[in-house]
Amino acid sequence: MPIYEFECSGCGHRFDRLQKMSDPDPTDCPVCAVPKVQRMLSAPSFRLAGSGWYETDFKKDGDKKRNLAGDAGAASSAATPTPGPAAAPAPAPASSSGSSD
Repeated sequence: MPIYEFECSGCGHRFDRLQKMSDPDPTDCPVCAVPKVQRMLSAPSFRLAGSGWYETDFKKDGDKKRNLAGDAGAASSAATPTPGPAAAPAPAPASSSGSSD
């Protein structure tokens, strides 16, 4: 169940509530009892990052674990293509020597 953050626009009180997505939001402030509560938009308090996250962390023991982040040195050099020979510059257009008499 997600944790939602709410704020009362009457008194400014902020509070969190653990509720199902299908549950209705509270309408009355728990401090001032005024029906001016609105859901806030807030960022999650954790971040999944680093090279320790594996695709099979929660699968059965017989499955092979594979690093989703890849090896820092080996994967980046293998995934990066080596640059080929530089392309030759385009030839200059032929100049027309027109004489005007």
